[in-house]
Amino acid sequence: MPLISPASAPHLLPSAEALVENATPVSPVELAAAPPGKLWRPRRVLITPDALALPHGRAMLDRAASFGGDVVRLTANRLPSFAADTPGKSYALAKSTFAIVVSPPGQRKLQPIPPSADWQFHVAQGCPAHCQYCYLAGSLSGAPVTRAYANLPEILEALRPYAGQGQITSRSESRAAEGTTFEASCYTDPLGIEHLTGALESSIRFFGDWDAPVQLRWTTKFNGVQPLLPLQHHGRTRVRFSLNAASVSRDLEGGTATVPQRIAALRSMALAGYPVGLTIAPIMPVPNWQTEYTALLAAVATALHEVPSPDLTIELITHRFTPGSKEVLLSWYPKTPLDLREEMRSEKRTKFGGFKYVYPKDEMTELRSFFQQNIAALLPAAKILYWT
Repeated sequence: MPLISPASAPHLLPSAEALVENATPVSPVELAAAPPGKLWRPRRVLITPDALALPHGRAMLDRAASFGGDVVRLTANRLPSFAADTPGKSYALAKSTFAIVVSPPGQRKLQPIPPSADWQFHVAQGCPAHCQYCYLAGSLSGAPVTRAYANLPEILEALRPYAGQGQITSRSESRAAEGTTFEASCYTDPLGIEHLTGALESSIRFFGDWDAPVQLRWTTKFNGVQPLLPLQHHGRTRVRFSLNAASVSRDLEGGTATVPQRIAALRSMALAGYPVGLTIAPIMPVPNWQTEYTALLAAVATALHEVPSPDLTIELITHRFTPGSKEVLLSWYPKTPLDLREEMRSEKRTKFGGFKYVYPKDEMTELRSFFQQNIAALLPAAKILYWT
């Protein structure tokens, strides 16, 4: 997958040729030398009685305890309050806690998740990262504690009746080859807690053994993929790496692997035969955004250059927020540089009667054209799944 030459790309945006020439992607040698990311070490580990009664719950407790956190065996099947003197202290207490619980029955009745996948299922809820645009701020209520589910075998077995029943990929002409898709990262980053849960390994094995047109999907900002590389996935797991412009990642993505580390992990998973993907999100027109996003795409092209016929998809998601998520994010990150100016956005109504703030139409058109044309030039074998 070679980088584009200016002569062969007359269709690019006016400044794109210069952007490609000036981009400095990470070399394969640098990618291979990217240091491993740090593993999250929760300061406090909670486990409910029902979770402790399950083998997977006890296994997670042993893993978490080995990282030195204080273990609290709860006497009731509900978590304690995370209230503190200030919102910041409450946030810090919750974000440093790992809770092992049993998922509620309502979560085991699957819901569709357009435009990503046919169905969403949950191995955990919450994330150890500190992304200042975190979309979970508008999706989950309560303290941002990371909960992992001890009844994982039950959760996985409950997926079987949904095979062939979806509307997003199962019955889509353009995506039918993906089969029935099951998204595991709606409410968590499963790789960021895999060293504590082992849930991805179990899920990849489950889908690898499931002899049907199905696919496990998950996205991540972490890079601890080494234990997953030798698994017999049989092409039924697609891992997507959430990537962004260098300045967005530097300023807004705390506690994650670096972008070069994620790209190196993408390369490793592709070489291991996994279908892979990019989730470029949230796209923001920051200063010099054309240069930064071109460099990002060029780095991915370089990383995959020696991968034979990589199966690569791309999902493009622009930044948006709601009044509720803005309020939560500002309570978590009161000094954030994230641009949340409502007067600079357009209101977009949702199917549930609410609204969110998105970029104005002209800005969205410019962003979309840029990505479509530069992806076609730099990653011509990639398939763009959607823009939103």
